[in-house]
Amino acid sequence: MDTKTAKIRELNDNLRIRFIGGLLVFSAGVSAESPELRAKIVQAMQKFRNFGPENDPYGEHDFGKINVEGSEYFWKIDYYDLDYRFLSPDAADPAVTRRVLTLMKTDEW
Repeated sequence: MDTKTAKIRELNDNLRIRFIGGLLVFSAGVSAESPELRAKIVQAMQKFRNFGPENDPYGEHDFGKINVEGSEYFWKIDYYDLDYRFLSPDAADPAVTRRVLTLMKTDEW
């Protein structure tokens, strides 16, 4: 793995696991769940380690699918410029990147 990919992975893991370095956004479907279920969904996302070629082809840890109480959820990290208007020019550089982690029900994709 090259150093740029390793840096992106580190920044993504920091956001997903520790909520450092970006925003966490719930979809309408996740927002409608009870606070207790939302907490379980977030905890499952934080504990997610099942990365492989089918969900992490670039090794960036930017996507995952979890199952909580019989329902499936996706989480996805996107990289924006500082104004959240365009894609980041360099996802490995936090000085020019705003990360957004979206947590959604799979049927909202």
